[in-house]
Parts: sequence; C-alpha cells; structure tokens
Amino acid sequence: MDNGEGRGITRARTMTSKWFSQRLNGQPGSEPLVAQAENAPLENCRRLVLLGSARVGKTAIVARFLGARYVDSYTPTIEDFHRKVYRIRGEPYRLDILDTSGNHPFPAMRRISLLTGDLFLLVYSIDCRASFNEVKRLLEQLLQVKQQATSTGPTSKKVPMPVLLVANKCDKERDRDVSLQELKELADSFQGCGYIETSAKFNKNIDEAFAKLFDIASLPSEMSPSLHRKVQPGYVGSSARCSSTKRGLSLRRRVSEACGAIAPNVRRPSIRTDLLLMQHRQNSTERDGGKQAAKCTVQ
Repeated sequence: MDNGEGRGITRARTMTSKWFSQRLNGQPGSEPLVAQAENAPLENCRRLVLLGSARVGKTAIVARFLGARYVDSYTPTIEDFHRKVYRIRGEPYRLDILDTSGNHPFPAMRRISLLTGDLFLLVYSIDCRASFNEVKRLLEQLLQVKQQATSTGPTSKKVPMPVLLVANKCDKERDRDVSLQELKELADSFQGCGYIETSAKFNKNIDEAFAKLFDIASLPSEMSPSLHRKVQPGYVGSSARCSSTKRGLSLRRRVSEACGAIAPNVRRPSIRTDLLLMQHRQNSTERDGGKQAAKCTVQ
C-alpha cells in the first residue's frame, strides 16, 4: 500500500467517525444537555419544593414525575434533591426539585426551603385530616415567609409565588376524610392558588398536577413529562435557538423538538449559594423589571 492510499483510508475513517458522531450526538461543538442547563439564564431556572406531612406521598409523586416506578412502601425522607434539565424551543431550562421531610427535623432548614423555593406543591392525603390541617399551616407559613422576604403587606391573601394544593391518594375514596369542597374553599381563600386531586399509586392526574403548576408559574407547557422527548443527560442534538417564526409551530412539532433529561449525581447547592441566588434574583427583578440576564450557577 503506497502513502497516498494509506492517507486516503485514514481520511475515510476520520470522515466516517465524524459522521457517526454527528448522527449520535448532534452537531460538533454542541454542549450536552446537562452542560447547557447549568448555564441557563436565571429566568429559566426554577426550584420546586414539595411540602406536607409524612406518608402523604410526596416522594411517590416526584418518582412518577421523574419516570421512576412506584414503590408501595414507606421510607422516611430527610431531604431529597433532584434536577431535571430541558431544551425547549432552543433554550435551556433547569428545574430543581426539593422533596422535604414531613417530620420537621430542622426548622431552620425548612425556612430556607420556603425562602429559596420558586414554586410549591403542598401535599396531603384525602384520608387524613391531620395532613390537610398541616397543609393549611404550611400555606400560612409560606405566605408569611415570602411576604417578609419581599416586603409584601402582611394582610394580603395573595400568594406571591405559584402554589398548587395536591390532595393525594384519591384512590382511597372509601376512607375519605377531607372533601373536595374543603380543598376548593382553601384554594379559593388564597388568590392565585390552584388545586387538584391525584393518586400517585395509580398515576392519576400526576402529569396534570405538574402541568397545572407550570401553567400557574408561566413556564413552558413542554416541561410536563408527556410533552417532551426523554433523552439521556449527555444528549447533544441541535442547540440553535428557535426563531420568532417558530413560535407558531404546531404542538406536535414543538413536542418533537423539546427534550428533557434527569441530571445524574446532583447535590443541593450550599445554603450560602441558595441565599445569594435568591438575593440576586430579587435584585435583578427590581433593577430590570423582571428581565434577568444572569446565569444559573451552582457552588
């Protein structure tokens, strides 16, 4: 084999390797989805906090949302932290999920969770009135903490953040201890608060609950599990931003372009980072009228 033929074979192998790489991972030079989400604009980063008594199904609801199987056994939660990353209409999004303990082992940490959360699911079980009363207490506490942080008048009953009340275990209708009317009245007593009944065991209304919360929070509907493709964290694909003409795409086309993945091996940021990010978000909102250009960073 002469040198020219050898160089030709090497060049062909290189081109073939590049072709397979582009087919599997998208265009060269693109970042994996997780890396894109780490540098997402601040307005595209949210923290979802789940609150409620022990044994009401908070962890099961999170598991359903993340695509994990339902486990019909109880393991006490101290605090679980998850992250889901998205690319929607060409933009990266990041959703951090904090599944809190129902036993209040650390009151100071609970306050930090309330302060740094952006949207909330308050969960109770329809067969346990005590858990419904706990949701009432948590709603009042959340309102108080957020009003103090944002200097909102203490007499206001408008929730200054997206909140959805979730009546879980609706499969236990025979043992119901809290009526749907009571749930509706509680939600109606706080302006801007939504509600829904779910069953994590039978996966009933779980997607609808998150879709409803995302709608209240004015987040893209494609963040709901049924409205985006599930991909691996290292997925690259096309990262080009959608042009303004693409905003009128059909739902089917938008879903085909939207994708999401569960970020592996994540840990909750430090309390210092949480508080700094919260303060920066507030300052950016006040300074720019809500047009935040900062990036989401984790320390």
